[in-house]
Amino acid sequence: MENTNDTTGINFILLGLLNYTQTHIFFFSVVLMTFLTSLMSNIFMIMLIRMDSRLCTPMYFLLSQLSLMDVMLVLTVVPKMVGNYLMHIRSISSAGCGAQIFLFVTLEGGECFLLAAMAYDRYVAICHPLRYPILMNQKLCLHMTAGSWLLGGVDGLMQAGVTLSFPYCHSREINHFFCEAPSLVRLACTDTMIFEFFMYICCVLMLLIPVSFILASYGLILITVLRMRSAAARKKAFATCSSHLAVVGFFYGTIIFIYMRPKSYRSVAHDKVVSAFYTIFTPVLNPLIYSVRNKEVKGALRMWLEKYFQ
Repeated sequence: MENTNDTTGINFILLGLLNYTQTHIFFFSVVLMTFLTSLMSNIFMIMLIRMDSRLCTPMYFLLSQLSLMDVMLVLTVVPKMVGNYLMHIRSISSAGCGAQIFLFVTLEGGECFLLAAMAYDRYVAICHPLRYPILMNQKLCLHMTAGSWLLGGVDGLMQAGVTLSFPYCHSREINHFFCEAPSLVRLACTDTMIFEFFMYICCVLMLLIPVSFILASYGLILITVLRMRSAAARKKAFATCSSHLAVVGFFYGTIIFIYMRPKSYRSVAHDKVVSAFYTIFTPVLNPLIYSVRNKEVKGALRMWLEKYFQ
């Protein structure tokens, strides 16, 4: 097998998720509609939070950052996938592949830490409501947000740089619909065991630590909620927390399934479907979950509709 140590001028071939049968054309239309819905709903959520003064709180600022990450995530993956499918091309340059790996890991890693920050926000709001303005002040909120972006960016830069530094064989067909580090590493013509171990450690740090923090936060929240005497207060607490837990479950469940399974249990076909779920379908669920289960968001949406459509 021919290999090259310089990936600068080479192209990779993305085998894609769908073919051109009637069934897959229908699924393509679903993906396209989901992409457009995700893009519009997340942008609308950001605008709504910016326009409504009642939503100018740390919780909604973090939610707007989650929507921003979701917008960037779908723009990183779906337009290239749609363009390749419509134009019957499959190639992607090494620079484009590196950019996808960097942006994808940055955004997914950033969301991991951002969801942990949102869990802390709910913990303080429910367990220490009187101290909320002090414990969850604007400065801390900005620091947590910046830290989420920074940690995700550092991980993305390392993974993209190391992945593209490997020599690749003559066959550069990536059995995926976008460039993801685990799929690309399979093509390397060298021993990647050390890098795969490094990736596993990164997954532990960026997945299990935030998940543990989130579970601990919600464990303390549950204890506090069960002690509340007011049924209305319990209902409100459960409503705000259940929406966040639903987002956490969708996001972390699919990511852990892809990155933390043993090699012997991995299937390329299954990985592509699960990847489609957390890159295409999960971003559209986030604004829907928060808008349906949240009275403040529904109230702001109602006021906006009355203002512009009456």
